[in-house]
Amino acid sequence: MKNLSLNNDEKRVLFEKGTERPFTGKLLNNKSEGLYLCKNCLQPLYTSKDKFESHCGWPSFDDELEGAVEKVADADGRRTEIVCSNCKSHLGHVFKGEYLTPKNLRHCVNSLSLSFIEKEKYLDGNYDKADLKRG
Repeated sequence: MKNLSLNNDEKRVLFEKGTERPFTGKLLNNKSEGLYLCKNCLQPLYTSKDKFESHCGWPSFDDELEGAVEKVADADGRRTEIVCSNCKSHLGHVFKGEYLTPKNLRHCVNSLSLSFIEKEKYLDGNYDKADLKRG
């Protein structure tokens, strides 16, 4: 399922496995408590409690919501791509062995592949697409 309301940069990242420039994503420095969703299908992917500052230029998470993300061998044979388990849109890459968190895992995710909803709104179920912050 492809969301037709996406802009060209979002489509390039999500469907052509593109990457946004480092340190440019609107969700990179987001410190609000909430839920990160796939921008294409709005499936919940990550919570703010798993987000951390890795200084790599993209939002980083050391865990995903159970069953939300699939890991796929990247075409270059060196990295592991992460995609939304629902719509298979490209999110970024996952890295192990960097020792940046106790979980020793970093999901390096493009802001352009994410939407964000603040904790209060998703907890009470009182939100719609207009409440989602664009990444």
